Parts: sequence; C-alpha cells; structure tokens
Amino acid sequence: MKKVVSMQKESFVLKGNICYSQDKDHFRTVADGYLVCVDGISEGVYEELPEQYRNLPLIDCEDQLILPGLTDLHVHAPQYAFRGLGMDLELLDWLNTHTFPEESKYADLEYAKTAYQIFVEDMKNGPNTRACIFATLHVPATELLMDLLEETGMKTMVGKVNMDRNSPDILCEAGAEQSAADTAAWIEDVVGKYRNVQPILTPRFIPTCSDELMRLLKEIQKKYQLPVQSHLSENQGEIAWVKELCPSSAFYGDAYDQFGLFGGDCKTIMAHCVSSSDDEIRRMKERGVYIAHCPQSNTNLSSGIAPVRKFLDEGLRVGLGSDVAGGTVGSVFRAMADAIQVSKLRWRLTDDTMKPLTVQEAFYLGTVGGGSFFGKAGSFDAGYELDALVIDDSNLATPLKLSIPERVERVIYLSDDKNITKKFVGGHQIW
Repeated sequence: MKKVVSMQKESFVLKGNICYSQDKDHFRTVADGYLVCVDGISEGVYEELPEQYRNLPLIDCEDQLILPGLTDLHVHAPQYAFRGLGMDLELLDWLNTHTFPEESKYADLEYAKTAYQIFVEDMKNGPNTRACIFATLHVPATELLMDLLEETGMKTMVGKVNMDRNSPDILCEAGAEQSAADTAAWIEDVVGKYRNVQPILTPRFIPTCSDELMRLLKEIQKKYQLPVQSHLSENQGEIAWVKELCPSSAFYGDAYDQFGLFGGDCKTIMAHCVSSSDDEIRRMKERGVYIAHCPQSNTNLSSGIAPVRKFLDEGLRVGLGSDVAGGTVGSVFRAMADAIQVSKLRWRLTDDTMKPLTVQEAFYLGTVGGGSFFGKAGSFDAGYELDALVIDDSNLATPLKLSIPERVERVIYLSDDKNITKKFVGGHQIW
C-alpha cells in the first residue's frame, strides 16, 4: 500500500458508519453519518450534514467503519527487534538476558537506523495514531528515532532513557551528573524542532536511577515543564528491590513522589501497576497519575493481572500500552482484547467482586483513556483533534448484517491492520 503523508491540516467530511466513546460505558454510533473536520479539529458527528459544511470535500467511506485513532501509552522502540524472545523469564531476568544487551546496540547509529526504521514503519501501518515511547540512553539514536517518527505525521512523545546504577557496563551512564547533562543537551536539541514529536523525561525505573539523578531530573522537568514516563509495581521481585533501595519510601510510587516525579505539577505515566497497594492507588488518584495497562506484557513476563476494574471504579486515569517487547503486538486493538481477557481471569481466579471489563470500557481505554494524555484526543466530540481510522471489516463480518457495536467488537478481537483503508492524525491523512 502506497503511503502519502500530508503535512498540511485539512478540512473535510468523512461519511460512513461512525463509532466512538460517549463515556467509558457507552458507544455513540451513527450509521451513514458525517464526521466533520475543520483545520484538523473535529466539529462533531451528524446524522445529516449541516448546511455550513456542505462545501467541504466529502470522503464517502460507504459501509466501512470510522473509529478514533488509538493511543499506545507505553512502548519500547529499541525492543521491537527481539519481540517474542525470553517469554519463559520474569521481568528482571528478562531485562538482563535480552533487553539490556539489545539496547546497548543502539550506541551504533547505523544499527539504530536500521532497527528504528522497521519499528516506525510498523507504527505507521498500524491502528495507533499516538504513542509514548521509550528510546535508549543514547542521545544520537534517540534523536534519530524522533526524526523518523516526525516524518510519519503521527503524534508521539519520545524519551531518552536515564539509568546510572544497577545496570550492566554496556548500558549504564557515567553517573547522575553526566546522565542529567546528556538529558539537558538532548532537550535543547529537540525542543521546538518538531511539529508532531515531543520529548518526555524517562527515568527507566527506580532500581536504575540514583537519588541524585532523580533530584536532577526534577530540576530538568521543572525547567522545561516536561511530562514523565516510567514503570511502577510491575513485578514482585522489582517491588521488593525498590523497598531495599528506598527504605524510607512508604511504597514504590512514593519513591518517585519524594522527588516530585509522580503527577501533580508533573504530568506522569506509570506503566503496569500490577501490584499497587491501596495507598499507592490512592496517591495516584490524588496526583492524577496516568496508568498504562499492559496486559499482554504482564502475562508474558508472569507479572500478574492489574486491577483495572478497581482503577476505573475509583476514577483513576487509565490507558493501554503494548509494552513491546514484553508485549509482542504493537496494535492497541490487541491490547483491548487482552485487557478484557485478563480481567476475566482475575474475576474468575482472584476476586469475583471485580467484574471483567466490557468491550465498551476497553475501547474507551484505547481511545479517550490514553488519548487524553495528549490533550483533547481519542474522541470525535467537537473540539477534539481529528484522529480517525477507516476500517473495511467486510472480510470479518458474518453473512448477516451486524450492528455497528457488534462490528466494532469483531474488529477488536479479529482485526488485521491491513483492513485499515485510511488513517488520519490531527486532520492529516497519513495514507
């Protein structure tokens, strides 16, 4: 399929079978409806096209589905090359055996270019329109990744990883001051350089970041007003390790909060939260921390099942992450299906008071839930940036006519990325 990237925001109307989240419990669907985009912003969805928009170009998608673009809140670009390896290991052994050796290769810019081109091409061809991405600690390779992503037209946040302790010699920065200096230099290089890509501070996780480094990162965060992404309460061994390293912290998340890198005035994503305590959950709600639920990775690495039902019922901010290469599939459609499936297992095997996720809830997490980290994204309501997928699901449908919600459910469970016929990000037609 030939890709055409338009770098100019467009005004147009999409006609087709439209579905998006009205709230976390309900779809809004309009058959043969009209989705209006003016200068990259949604003007809303209509059953009949209003007179003032009838001079806009009309793209008739006929019987295809029109859905919001999906957001991946947590993915590791340099890990794409070894997806599917080491799935018999738990987190810490997996990092030492596969992740750290692979990420060390990105010191070689030619290797990084080859690997990142493959990752970026997969991102461009998939259903995700926005993503928060870990790179490596290498500044040149991180900037190369940002350059490649900018060309796609997708909206992304990319982080140069910080790690100055408890890491192998092949992948460890030379102290907190050097790590912070490299990070500041990287930010100066990239701030204002891109239209579609933004920097995000990325301390890998507490075990690999010294107290001094965390203090310096807070200074950088405050100076540049950057968001932050990291990992939290993914694995029992990791949690115990953090307690040893940070004995004064009340819980894992408190180790971030002590340095001002846990929500509040610092917009934050924490990936996983599989084994978060009640106190940690309460703190995340108070601070407005986003949770990136990564069900496939948590299964592959035997980490457990995050209590997403509890997060939603208590009003926390939650989205979905592929967590490649802990997860093996980048599509957030797959993350939606996995989120539903693992919630059923938690309900059946662990806590029958936590009802499984519904399709409506999983769809919300993958669109508005994660998209809101970027601002007004993930919905077709008026005022949202227009991210949209046009999907031909005719080869997935039964011979009987399915309702729009039924068709969306089938797409979530069965969709092949090849079924996407058009993809829009912020009003740009990507292909």
